[in-house]
Formats: sequence, structure tokens, C-alpha cells
Amino acid sequence: MSYTYAATETYSVADIEVVMRRVTADLVMIASSTRAITEEKARDWGHDIEFLAKHGYLKKVDLTLLSLGVEQKATCFVVNTASGDLTMSRPGGVMWPLVPNPELRIVLSYTQAYDDAAREQISPRLKINWVPSKADLSHPTLTASASRDYVSHGYGMERKDFRL
Repeated sequence: MSYTYAATETYSVADIEVVMRRVTADLVMIASSTRAITEEKARDWGHDIEFLAKHGYLKKVDLTLLSLGVEQKATCFVVNTASGDLTMSRPGGVMWPLVPNPELRIVLSYTQAYDDAAREQISPRLKINWVPSKADLSHPTLTASASRDYVSHGYGMERKDFRL
């Protein structure tokens, strides 16, 4: 299956899989270093993110590490379907800290195509029971830091990092 969004930008399901392997690797590394969730749960998140991306429903993924309710670090992955200007990076980067009472909050943002009918059709195939969130994703107490891009042909994810 291929998707075309502009005359010069095309990508395949295989391209999404290449990018999502890197995103999932980040999720697993974050789970391991923070000990806030299991690596298995991180892989379940990766499964759902990839599944939604393959169906054109994923817009953004925001992952935040909290300690006693206070933001410590965050990463935002933004889908880019015209990724010609992006360059491939390796997963990883700075290790996430081990903090007291760690909590990882993940919030997915969807495209307009992810309507009630799509939710009803897709939700049985997801591993996580995703629920609405009203979390502030602007990370006002954090500062933008290094970023990475994951790309394969016309499909990419821009990773933006935030830290104290």
C-alpha cells in the first residue's frame, strides 16, 4: 500500500515501519532508563503508534516524564509526510533520568480522518485503551533542547526534546 500527498512526496507502509522502529526504540530506551513503565508496555505503545500511522490517523505523540506531578523531561514526535528536508538520525540520545515516583504520560494527537467510525473500527486492533486527555502539552517549565529526525523516503517523524 502506498500513499501520495503531493506530486513529489510518496512513501510506503515499509517507510512507516522503518521510521516507527526508531520511535519504538526510543520508547523502549526511555522506559528502561526511567523505570516508569515496562519495556513491554513501551512496545505496546509503539505497536499502536505504528498502527495508527499506517492508517493515516497519527498526527503527533507527546511523551512526558513526571516526578510527583512535575515535568522532568519530554519528547514530542510530529509526523511529517513531506520529509524531504529531514535527515535520518539514530534512536537514543541523552538518557532520561531516574527520578522519584516516575510517571510517563503519553498523549497521541490524531488527524481529522480519525473520526468516531475510524475509532470504532480500529480500537479492537490496538493494544492500549486510549482515552481523551486534557494535559497541557506546551511544556512551559521545560526548555527545548536537541532534536532528531527519523525519515524514510517521504515519511518522517520530527522528534523535539524538552528538558529542565
